[in-house]
Amino acid sequence: MRLGVIDVGSNTVHLLVVDAHPGAQPIAANSHKIELRLSEHVRDDGRIADSGAKALATFVAQCLEVAEDRGVEELLPFATSAIREAPNGDDVLARVKDRTGVELQVLSGEDEARLTFLAARRWKGWSAGKLLVLDIGGGSLELSIGLDEDPDVAESLLLGAGRVTRELLAGDPPSAQQIKAARKHVRAEIAANIRALHKAGSPDCVVGTSKTMRLLARLSGAAPSSEGPYVKRTLTLADATAAITRLAPLTAAERAALPGVSVARAPQALAGAIIAEAAMDLVGVEALEVCPWALREGLILRYLDHLG
Repeated sequence: MRLGVIDVGSNTVHLLVVDAHPGAQPIAANSHKIELRLSEHVRDDGRIADSGAKALATFVAQCLEVAEDRGVEELLPFATSAIREAPNGDDVLARVKDRTGVELQVLSGEDEARLTFLAARRWKGWSAGKLLVLDIGGGSLELSIGLDEDPDVAESLLLGAGRVTRELLAGDPPSAQQIKAARKHVRAEIAANIRALHKAGSPDCVVGTSKTMRLLARLSGAAPSSEGPYVKRTLTLADATAAITRLAPLTAAERAALPGVSVARAPQALAGAIIAEAAMDLVGVEALEVCPWALREGLILRYLDHLG
């Protein structure tokens, strides 16, 4: 069957059309996205501005048209951190529904961690043993570990690359004092919330998911996306530290000239490197493998499992 996933994240709104069947690998058929940066439409009181709500409703309507043109039979629409944490999130959801008829499912941070873990587990297989997954989104950082398809521990922290950039690294480029403060804040938040991960024991396999992890790996010499999803791509702790040093003095425009760094992702690349370094260091990870599947694939896989 042909499924369409509308993913409303802090950075992008993305429609992914896949051909999917229970027991089979979902195959991407079409992708349609916009760099809406919903988090940048957040006012000082945390509410999403009218401009952001209007743009979101307009793009979801576009996604519906694309889905119909592509023969989508079932639509799985969901939203994450930006909507979840906004005081007027329900109003934004109602506006989208009134305009389009689409009812966005708001995932909790724990849901995000668990679904991303499911996707990584299916990608790596049972031979990976105890699996640790690090996922850096625009609004949050998810950490999960376990032996099964549902992790034993699933944590979600308010440490997304977009959030840290907006709240702590406002300069272009940010000052040395801002960078120092951001690294201190990120490390303190992670350190305060990883006791359960440590109690779960040492992992046999560590993977990182998300555009941020792929960006950092590419910046460190990994194969470009054009070589396909089956090429092994890794990121080491030393790579993350080197990326901070490399990105810190550059403006967003200068970062965008580096391999793997898009214009849209350039402003938050430094924050992503800071989060990756802190998470890997504090969890005790020297290297991880970048997994091409993440939250969207996890949502599809769970849906297909329920069909069975």
